[in-house]
Amino acid sequence: MRIPSGATKLDRLDELSIFVAIIDTGSLAGAARQLRRSRPAVTRALAALERRAGVSLIARTTRQLMATEAGRELAASARRILSEYDVSLSGVAGAPVRGLLRITAPLAFGRRHVAPIVAEFLDLYPEVQVELTLSDRNLDLIEEGLDLAVRIGALPSSRLVARKVGEVRRVLVGAPDYLERRGVPQRPSDLAGHDTIASIAAGQTLIWRFAGSGREAGVTITPRLIVNEVESVLIAARSGRGLARALSYQVAPDLAEGTLVRLLREWEPPAAPVQLVVPGGQHLAPKVRAFLDHAAARLQHLPVIRPEVGG
Repeated sequence: MRIPSGATKLDRLDELSIFVAIIDTGSLAGAARQLRRSRPAVTRALAALERRAGVSLIARTTRQLMATEAGRELAASARRILSEYDVSLSGVAGAPVRGLLRITAPLAFGRRHVAPIVAEFLDLYPEVQVELTLSDRNLDLIEEGLDLAVRIGALPSSRLVARKVGEVRRVLVGAPDYLERRGVPQRPSDLAGHDTIASIAAGQTLIWRFAGSGREAGVTITPRLIVNEVESVLIAARSGRGLARALSYQVAPDLAEGTLVRLLREWEPPAAPVQLVVPGGQHLAPKVRAFLDHAAARLQHLPVIRPEVGG
């Protein structure tokens, strides 16, 4: 193929990456954020690609950019080309793992389990820098320009690709002294006679949902204590202030030490997956693939998120 003056094969590969990002995000600004480029650079790349193709690849609407028929055909080819390029690059011994890697994870899980994995990764790859954002809000990977996320629960977006590394359950717990004073609930309806602690916005009422042996139950509670993060909930529960719900990994040390007791186990909802998530529709940079493999290997052996036998 003849290369027009001023355009190299590398330029063209870069243009394809930009074009796929525009399709995936639906906007020039979104593609710029995802690729960490300026918006003018993305606009120029699209214009150059359309000139070379000789047809319009993007239909501009008031809300977003949509691929034309020619654009959809090119996008499909571009994904194959980029995937083959990534596979080839990953197969080269000594392929460079370097650059800025942006990761997000839930606050408590990230602090306890992801941050140590990141520290190990930095030791393994001296040319990598990591920006780790811990938040219980599910940040949009594409909009925020993130490379990878640790997510607990089902994925809301089909634009994401996930690798499951474990699972957790939502469990009901109480302190031994509280249970001695107030009794042990035998069924969800018994919670009406108990004090409860919740991590929600003030003023809301809650429905705690349970499921077991094909049965479902929803219990409306009015918490005696409401706080905005789980560690404070657990501190209050340990001190005997009431019953609380948390994810199984969050209370694993308490259950092992006996400071909290697991309740209504046969009524626990199904387990939620713990997953490593990357944006779909794009090739993985060596730094992302390296961290994905490293983190998966560590998390799959983490006892607090391993599937429970018989659970």
